[in-house]
Order: sequence, then C-alpha cells, then structure tokens
Amino acid sequence: MSEIRRIEAGYKRVVLLVVAHADDVALFIGGTVAAWADAGWRVVVVRVTDDRWDSYGMTEAATIDANAAEFRRAADVLGVAEIVEFGLPTDTLADASEVALRERIIREVRSHRPYALVTFDPDAIHGEDNQDHHMVAAATDEAFWTSQFDLHHPEQRAQGLEPHGCFERWYFGRHVVDPTHVIDISATLDRKVDAACEHVTMLTNFAHQLTLQAATGGWDLPLAADVVASRDVRPMIEPLLRAGAAATGAAHGVAAGEEFRIVTFGGLSAVLERFGVRRS
Repeated sequence: MSEIRRIEAGYKRVVLLVVAHADDVALFIGGTVAAWADAGWRVVVVRVTDDRWDSYGMTEAATIDANAAEFRRAADVLGVAEIVEFGLPTDTLADASEVALRERIIREVRSHRPYALVTFDPDAIHGEDNQDHHMVAAATDEAFWTSQFDLHHPEQRAQGLEPHGCFERWYFGRHVVDPTHVIDISATLDRKVDAACEHVTMLTNFAHQLTLQAATGGWDLPLAADVVASRDVRPMIEPLLRAGAAATGAAHGVAAGEEFRIVTFGGLSAVLERFGVRRS
C-alpha cells in the first residue's frame, strides 16, 4: 500500500531531477516539482536531449530554439531554480554511451549536492517505449552510487567536486510498477497544467501523431486535428492531465496525485535506524 507523502520544508536543500525531454517535467511530475519549490527546495533540472526533432511543420533549428524557450517558461511556472542542458540529439540515446552519460550526471550530483536524486524508474518497463527514458533512468540510477566513490572520475575531484551521497532517490514513470508513495498535488495541479501547456511545439507534434494513428485505424480525431491547426494545446492536454491526476489520486484517497517509488538511504534505512545518530 502506497503512503501519502507530504512535501516537507526544504530549508534550501536541493532536488536534482534528470529527464530526457523538455516536457517530461510537467507531464510526469509537475505538481510535485511545484510543491517542492513552494516548500523552499531548490529544484535543479537536467535535460539530457535537445528535442531537435519533436515538432510538426518546423525546421530543426527552429524546433531546438522553440523547445528550449518553452522549457524555460514551463520551468518558471513550476518554480524550477536552475536548468542544466546536456544538448544531446533526441531519440538517439539508445546508441549513446551509458558510462559517458553517467559521468556527466555524476558531475551534476557532485556540483549541486542534492538531498534527493529524481528520474525515471529503471524498472518501469510496462508501457515505456522511449529508449531515451530507459537510458536516462539507467545512467542516473548508477550515478547515485558511483558519485560516492573516490576513484570514479578523479579529474572531477581535482576540480573541487568531491564525492556526494544522495539521501533519497525518487522514481517516476508512465506506470510505476511498485509505487511506495503518492504526492497530493491538489494545490499545484493548476500549475502542472499551465506548465504543460507551455510546450506548444512538442504537444502539437503529439496531436499530429494521434491524427496519423487514428487515420490508419479508420478514425478521425477532430480535437487533435484542431490542436494541429490552431497550436492551442490546452483543450486536449488539460482534460488529460486532470483526469490522470484524479485517477491516480482516487487510488490513494486524495483528490489529485502523482506516484513515485522512493528509496531512502540506498534501501538500507534499517541500518540507519539501528546504528545512526541524528545530527542536532
């Protein structure tokens, strides 16, 4: 049974969120990100790809610029403090080096020294067909423990980036297989929706994809066609996000929710509770 988790006051602690694409933040966990920001956490978001091909009817250069600008606006809506751009080509991470990507994530962990490291759940295989998500999940998951090793990337230590251990890992996904916690996002759902709707370029392309699939099956989808024609994504995206948050919330007894699998102290909380001494 998942537990309802309240976002505690951050006291300037850091959350480091690693995602593949610009719209991942708002669509997957926008309500929780806004709740962190409201509670005084410093939220830093790493976007691994540049989303260069995620558009409809635009050039590659214009797509890169539009998605970056929309990402910044969405981040502002949610209260994100800092964005880090890796700029790798989108939809190609399956051919990238996981070890090389892991090194860059380790650098961010050691630079920002987060309390919590947040990314896609590497075990959330059901319904996940995006290989960029898989790669980011795997590299970030491994960076959690390799960022603590003295001998991993001594060149970073020479630059003043000392090993760091994150206290918690938060995993999300299209379908979290074994969620441990749910966040009540009733108070921040409006901002999740507003942030998502900033991603006009990517969500117009999503609407176009839906029209293609529908046509193949012998259907028309007027709502998606209207989005493509008008580039007004709200009439389609807002009801989808609100319905999804309500369904997740209903499963856990809250009005609107986002699910996570949270691992505290590397899964060894019993050791901490038995032998640890809390600092004053």
